[in-house]
Amino acid sequence: MFALLVIGWEIYQTQKIEPYVREVLALTGNSEQGNAIFQMNCAGCHGSLADGRVGPSLLSVSSRKSKPDLIHQVTSGQTPPMPQFQPSPQEMADLLSYLETL
Repeated sequence: MFALLVIGWEIYQTQKIEPYVREVLALTGNSEQGNAIFQMNCAGCHGSLADGRVGPSLLSVSSRKSKPDLIHQVTSGQTPPMPQFQPSPQEMADLLSYLETL
């Protein structure tokens, strides 16, 4: 049995969502703050325009990956050489907001 979590127009199965992810999804992100977080932590590999360098291009990434998948990608460290990154829930919401603008 599972429940559904509805945030805006998006629906997620809650049995698959960790508390951290649920908290992030419940917040409203600020894309300007997300850009600042991206520039400090991600641009070195993904490029300042997110068009790829060492890491892949992130242009249109939000159309290819769900928000829970993006959160997992950022926080897990399971795709070397990308390091594990544990932003606060608000920072993660801001980063997601920025990624949606790409």
